[in-house]
Amino acid sequence: MIIRNGLVFQEDKTFAKKDILIENGRIVDVRECATGYSQEIVDATGLYVLPGLIDVHSHGAVGHDFSDGDAEGLKEILAYQYAHGVTSYCPTSMTLSKERLLEVYRQAGELVNSEERKYSGIVGFNMEGPFLDSTKKGAHREEDIILPDVDFFRKCNEVCGNQIRLVTVAPNVDGAVEFIREITDCRNSKAGEHTTLNNITISLGHTNADYETVKNALAAGANHVTHLFNAMWPMNHRNPGLIGAAAEDENCMAELICDGVHVHGSMVRAAFKLFPGRIVLISDSMRAAGLSDGEYELGGQQVTVRGNLATLSDGTIAGSVTNLFDCMRKAISFGIPAEEAVAAATMNPAKSIGIFEEVGSLTPGKRSDVILVDRDWKLVKVFGC
Repeated sequence: MIIRNGLVFQEDKTFAKKDILIENGRIVDVRECATGYSQEIVDATGLYVLPGLIDVHSHGAVGHDFSDGDAEGLKEILAYQYAHGVTSYCPTSMTLSKERLLEVYRQAGELVNSEERKYSGIVGFNMEGPFLDSTKKGAHREEDIILPDVDFFRKCNEVCGNQIRLVTVAPNVDGAVEFIREITDCRNSKAGEHTTLNNITISLGHTNADYETVKNALAAGANHVTHLFNAMWPMNHRNPGLIGAAAEDENCMAELICDGVHVHGSMVRAAFKLFPGRIVLISDSMRAAGLSDGEYELGGQQVTVRGNLATLSDGTIAGSVTNLFDCMRKAISFGIPAEEAVAAATMNPAKSIGIFEEVGSLTPGKRSDVILVDRDWKLVKVFGC
């Protein structure tokens, strides 16, 4: 197949009029004029040609949640994501009991290792809980929050086929730095050693940690922030906390929920300045995404959805009801340059969880995950491997 005459997004964050040649689910060539080929031709004249979007933090959609442990429900989530331009996806677990989390990851491993994996778009799992600070628990159940436990984490990772790509840790709780250091030591070990802990990104979040505590966690190997600004100490001129410490670390990326509810437009613009080239747009969607207002459930707690706002009974925001494509569009509407918004939904998330060699840009050898978007930033077509 040839996608012809589109404005193709480049790794240098520019757009260029080029053709993309695709064979057997891979990008074979990107050139200014692909001639002499007899493959199917897709005319992308006047359209932006982007890499498929990558959502590394999303709990669910269309009435289903990853933490349900339901394979058929997960497929429905993946179908919704694909229809909205998300071709690579990290299902994200909530804080649950240890027994329940193990079962969720066991069932997830059966799905991701099945023949259907190539259709699912699953590129790993995100373990948001249970190693959190209860004072910044957000929509997570306090009774199931536990201290960082490497052995338990190993078990969860092993039962899902070593597919956990991202884990959130509150750096101010007992044992956090030791947990980070042990996983990081394994992550950086020689090939063949400690394989169950390879390629894991450690994210800091759901925490009241101060600046120095975060600096220590970053020095130990953490390099990611869970939903910047939400469920953390706010940036203060005397205690810059997680935000200030992470912004100073050029290796640290930061998730941002850009749904117009979680973070004000002014702070979205500030985030892109604080973390230049390091913002990872996420949806943090829950099961109400794609559905109407009503009563729903998240992590064992009731959630009320009214418009774009999902809240617990005490008013705590409980995930979003959006998708990553709409978050990217919202960022652009807030004044973020389109090139930076696209990178934050494609290249940056791929780099953040170590899959950039496979997806995240339109370069030869990568998966043929491509979306076509018109000049009003409306989704036109999705091509997935």
